[in-house]
Amino acid sequence: MKRYLVIILLALSFSAQAQPNLNHYKYIIVPEKFSFLKQANQYNLNNLTKALFDDLGFTTYFDNADLPTEIAGDRCKALTADIEEKNSMFVTNLTVVLKDCKGTVVLKSKEGKSREKEYKTSFNLALRDAFASLTDFRYTAGSIPDASAPTPAAQVKEAKTEPTPAPATQPVATEAKQTDAVLYAQTTANGYQLVDATPKIVMTLFKTSVEDFFMAVNGNTNGVVLKKNGNWFFEYYKNNVLVSDKLPVKF
Repeated sequence: MKRYLVIILLALSFSAQAQPNLNHYKYIIVPEKFSFLKQANQYNLNNLTKALFDDLGFTTYFDNADLPTEIAGDRCKALTADIEEKNSMFVTNLTVVLKDCKGTVVLKSKEGKSREKEYKTSFNLALRDAFASLTDFRYTAGSIPDASAPTPAAQVKEAKTEPTPAPATQPVATEAKQTDAVLYAQTTANGYQLVDATPKIVMTLFKTSVEDFFMAVNGNTNGVVLKKNGNWFFEYYKNNVLVSDKLPVKF
């Protein structure tokens, strides 16, 4: 039990740092030509991709455009968009992928589909279907923390008077919950993203060196997902109480 508590505390710290990799980006760079197409902006897919990311609140640029100084000098402040196509005789299948400056996949949409026979219509409908799963991945002005911003004096004074945290050896109560909705695990570069039937991304899992044990980010809640007695649980702290939510996950 002590071993798991130590891992949970480490996971909470790591997840707090990992979370900005998922939703703390303002800029997205869109290529003028996707690799599976023969021409730049064929079927208007590149323009549509840029417009759909604009609709989500991001500031987007084509990779052949003059980039602002902020990201021209540091491409790690921007994500790069890509579209993956899966060949099928009667169905157009497209997946939206976002990668960071190191080429790591940060987010992957569901597979958008269309059965339209006309190519341009089919590709456009499939892309819009894929974007439907990214509605929660929306940029909001002010969501990126400004590390250079000074801390108000009143907050500094208040921080000095905060009560001393309870010692780590203090017993912690456990609150058990059960999540009924089935979640489906989609593979990512660093682990999995769990989506519901909508499909909506509910949780992101990060691999660890321990088998069946993941660091997890669920919105603003950081914790761990682990397997116990054949079942999966999401465990996190809420008001100094260890909460354990049973997860019906299908990998």
